[in-house]
Amino acid sequence: MMTVDAQRVLETALICAQQPLSVRELRILFDDAIGADTIKQLLEDLQLEWAQRGLELVQIASGWRFQSRPAMREFLDRLHPEKPPRYSRAALEILAIIAYRQPVTRGDIEEVRGVTVNSLILKQLEDRGWIEAIGHRETVGRPALLATTRQFLDDLGLQSLSQLPELDLPHAFSAMDASVQSHVGVSLEQPEFSEFRQADAISQ
Repeated sequence: MMTVDAQRVLETALICAQQPLSVRELRILFDDAIGADTIKQLLEDLQLEWAQRGLELVQIASGWRFQSRPAMREFLDRLHPEKPPRYSRAALEILAIIAYRQPVTRGDIEEVRGVTVNSLILKQLEDRGWIEAIGHRETVGRPALLATTRQFLDDLGLQSLSQLPELDLPHAFSAMDASVQSHVGVSLEQPEFSEFRQADAISQ
């Protein structure tokens, strides 16, 4: 198959797909006749081809997908002028602590924040698909260990946790807030960092 034809097949599949597609899934389009390295090169070529358009081809944790560029959100929102769901300052704080310290227990989060964790906030983050229990700590009561999900990475447009901002609390929360609003279209209130204990409590 000609390279141009293969690109068009990949382009069509990705535009029509309802979920991100991995390189392995994309190879199925060609009965595995095209190798993974070639698929990746074709995808990179497509990225360049779409560089000046309103859609962009991105690689996230689950694979590759086309998505609207952040600059287009204000225009697209006019088609569906619904008020975005709001997440509390505490929800953002808890989400960031889990993202940076995972896996963590509820007690770990409370130790960092210095206040009790509201169960409704954890449920809200679980219902959103951003956090999940991945096991239990072998200690008294065997508390659940919480971690972020692949959905969390996908929604923030990340391939891995290593792409999160450097651990400088004010900047980390600001960057996560901006990323969530840009990619997900929800509104989060800016946290007040004075409520935290020492910043190095997270990095210990």
